[in-house]
Amino acid sequence: MDVLLAFLLRLAGGLAAGMAVLPARQVTSGYYRNNLYVLLGCHLLAGLAAWRLKTPAAAWCATGAVLSYLGAVCWLYEQRRAGRLVLWLVAGIALAGAWTAQRPWQYQAAGPVSSAGARNVQLAAALRWCEAPLSGTLVGGSVAAMLLGHWYLNAPGMQLAPLVRLLRWLLACVVLRAAASAVSAWAAWGLGVPAGEAWFLALRWAIGLAGTAVLLVMAGRSLGVPNTQSATGILYVAVIAAFAGELLALLLAGRHAFAL
Repeated sequence: MDVLLAFLLRLAGGLAAGMAVLPARQVTSGYYRNNLYVLLGCHLLAGLAAWRLKTPAAAWCATGAVLSYLGAVCWLYEQRRAGRLVLWLVAGIALAGAWTAQRPWQYQAAGPVSSAGARNVQLAAALRWCEAPLSGTLVGGSVAAMLLGHWYLNAPGMQLAPLVRLLRWLLACVVLRAAASAVSAWAAWGLGVPAGEAWFLALRWAIGLAGTAVLLVMAGRSLGVPNTQSATGILYVAVIAAFAGELLALLLAGRHAFAL
């Protein structure tokens, strides 16, 4: 249940941020309005999980749900500036909820820890604060891109620039997530923490990071043709890859307390 709560809040935060970075004047308001209802559903489901776990994250979920509805109203009346502000607020609130729901952690060494090992512990603890926003932008941003690609079927005259911009933003997120995961994995490996789960870590990297990056590049190449339908199909697969990779990362982090 705690994995579901963390994943839903990261998804909601990343989806809201992915929508907010788009050039609003080049995207029809229906895209924002419909997907804010998706955000509303994510916050309600996360709120049920938070209530079941009796965690303070429930208050953040309720606030995010109310703001998602208000954001949908803003886009219904074409209030783009207010609607975009609400999206950033929803992203921040979902991130705050994800931080609240995150398990507290303190590394318990089995024996004496060297000075290098102590630095690894401090580094791993610091990187855990970066885990929620980086993971959220990856899973939520991929969903935002896939939904935007699908929206071109409803608005075929829309420019391709917003989707190209979102794909570039996502690739930058993948690079940052990979860098943070690599440093954290190096720190954990130095302490001998995830040694028994090297295959799971390799699978997480192959699917969630390398696989997602390749799929995003392929989608960008399809837009160069241009072929939005092919790009959208590829983005469906990218969403699956990002979800699988980040769920594996959540399970590994819960088992070893490192942002892998």
